[in-house]
Amino acid sequence: MKEVRFFYTSLPLKGELPSDEAQHALRVLRMGIGDELYLMDGQGCFHRAIITEADNHHCRYRIEESIEQQPEWHGSIHLAVAPTKHMDRMEWLAEKATEVGWDRLTLLNCRFSERKVVKTDRLEKIVIAAMKQSHKAWKPQVEEMESFKQFITRKDLPEQRFIAHCYDEADLSGGSKPFLLDVLSSQQPALVLVGPEGDFSVDEVKAAEANGFRPVSLGNSRLRTETAALVAVHLMRLANR
Repeated sequence: MKEVRFFYTSLPLKGELPSDEAQHALRVLRMGIGDELYLMDGQGCFHRAIITEADNHHCRYRIEESIEQQPEWHGSIHLAVAPTKHMDRMEWLAEKATEVGWDRLTLLNCRFSERKVVKTDRLEKIVIAAMKQSHKAWKPQVEEMESFKQFITRKDLPEQRFIAHCYDEADLSGGSKPFLLDVLSSQQPALVLVGPEGDFSVDEVKAAEANGFRPVSLGNSRLRTETAALVAVHLMRLANR
């Protein structure tokens, strides 16, 4: 069976692959006039196309068929995480979470954050590559870094919002931290906050709770930030399948 080649191009379709995708198609894959490819628009549709023109810098195509895709999950999967000191861990998270399936990533600037600045263009490229590799029809949204305090007071957050921290909840409020999967409502938008390597501050946890975030556990193991974040995405994905 001939291998299907996927390429990403945002809407509106312009009849020509973006420069980086054209270079990959023509120079790496050695594709040419008459070859078939599939375009992913990141908005839920695949487009079967035929290459009509190909030179050193341009790859033009003709759309033969547009195929709407059915969502793989219901609701919205939103992760808000404080980036790690070493960006390769965030890049790993972006890749693997895209393969699992999610909708939005927000980067948080917390009190104990070791990284205060992130260039999201690199994460965008990794998300797109993972989207193509895993044949996802929707591109996850990567948001710029935002202060923790500002983020938790946003008006567009879902009703299902949780904070995963390492403190003993009984010491903070006398309550308990249920396992995330046990409290997620099926097929409903959900948001989970994951803190930096030094965890959220106590004040941040209390502020989140005051703004409707429910403390949850991601299991009995002590997890690194990027591992905890991926576990949170996976559990939200299971609840929204």
